[in-house]
Amino acid sequence: MTTTSTERIPEPVEASGRLPVSPLLALAAAAFMAILTEALPAGVLPEMAAGLAVSEAAAGQTLSIYAIATGVSAIPAMAATAAWPRRRLVLTAALTFAVANLVTAVSDSYALTMALRLAAGVAAAVVWAELVAYARRLAPPHLQGRAIALTMAGVPLALSLGIPLGTLLGDLVGWRMTFGLVAAVSALLAIWIRVSVPEFPGRRSGAREPILAALRLPGVVPVLFTVAAYVLAHNILYTYIATFLDANGMNDRREAVLLVFGLSSAAGIVVVGALVDRRLRLLTILSSGLFLAAAAVLTALADETVPLFIAVVLWGLGWGGVPTLLQTAVNDAGGDGGQALLVTTWNSAMAAGGAVGGVMLSLLGPSSFPWGLLALMAPVAAVVIGARVHGFPAKRPGVE
Repeated sequence: MTTTSTERIPEPVEASGRLPVSPLLALAAAAFMAILTEALPAGVLPEMAAGLAVSEAAAGQTLSIYAIATGVSAIPAMAATAAWPRRRLVLTAALTFAVANLVTAVSDSYALTMALRLAAGVAAAVVWAELVAYARRLAPPHLQGRAIALTMAGVPLALSLGIPLGTLLGDLVGWRMTFGLVAAVSALLAIWIRVSVPEFPGRRSGAREPILAALRLPGVVPVLFTVAAYVLAHNILYTYIATFLDANGMNDRREAVLLVFGLSSAAGIVVVGALVDRRLRLLTILSSGLFLAAAAVLTALADETVPLFIAVVLWGLGWGGVPTLLQTAVNDAGGDGGQALLVTTWNSAMAAGGAVGGVMLSLLGPSSFPWGLLALMAPVAAVVIGARVHGFPAKRPGVE
C-alpha cells in the first residue's frame, strides 16, 4: 500500500513545543497490548491446555511461537512494509491482535490457534519497529527522549502486570472469556489509534536502504550488544524468579517480589522519562550498575528478606527505563535500520533467556542465576562506559 496524492499527511507535531499526549498514550497502549497478548497464555496455561486438548508443554508453545515470530519477522516485515503509511501499518497490527485473541477465545483447534499466535507475533514486530520512530516524529527534538519514554512505558508495565492480570481474569471469567476481553480492548485500541494518531507517509522505494547496512554505522554494534546481554540477563532471572525464590525459602514472597519489582520499574520509567533527553549516557551507566549491584546482593543474601527486597528494588529501578534508553540510543546511532535490528536482537534475547536459564537450572541449579547475571552485566557496563563517542555519547545528536 502507498499513500495517494489526495491523502493529507500532517507535519510532525513539533511546532507547539509540547508532547502530544493522546497519540503517545495510544502507542504506549499498543506496546502494552503486544506484551499482554504474548504473555496471556502463561496465566491460564492449564485451563488453555485442557480446552485445546493438548499438554501444558504444547500449550506453552503458544508463547514460544509468538516470540520467535516477532524476532524472526522484524527485519523482513519492516522492509516489506517500508512504503506503507505508518498509521495504517500500526492500525493493521492492532486489528491483528484483536482477531488473533478473538479466534483464540473461540477456537478448539490447536493448529488454528498456533497460526493466529504466529500472525500476532508478526504484528508485534511491526509495533516494535514503529513505536520509537513514531514517537520521534511526533515530538520536537528536545523532547524526543521523553516521548519515547512515554511510548515505551507500556512495556515494563505489561511485563509486570501481564501474567498476573491474565491469571486474575482467568480465575474470574475463564480463559476463553479472558482472550475475548483482550480482543475487545484491542479493537478499542484500533479505534483510538485511528482517531488520535496522525498519519505519516512511508518511504519511497528509491529511498530504502538495506537494514543490515545499519551495522556499519558507528555506535550500532555497542548498543545491540548491550541489548542482547542486558535483556538475556533480565529474562534468565525473570523467567525463573519463582524457582529462584523457592530455592531460597522465599516461596511465600512471590507476589510481594513481583509487586515491588513492578513499582520499582515504574519509578525507573518516571526518572528516565524526565532525564533521558539530556542524560542518556549517565542513565544507561546507572541502569547497568543498579542491575550489577542487585546481582551481587543475590549471590549471597537471597535467602534474607531485607537484602532480597533491596536487590529487587535495584533490579526494578535499573530495568524500568531500559526499553527507553536502548531504543533511544539505537535510533540515535542507526535510525530505522537500527530499530529493526534492535527488535530482532531484543526478542531473540528474550527467547534465549528461558533456554539459557533452563540449562543453568539443570546443570548448576538456581543459585547460578546471580552469577550468570554478573557474567553478562559486567561486560555491558564496560561497553556502555567505553562507547563514549558513538553509542552512548554524553550529548545526544540534535539536542542542545
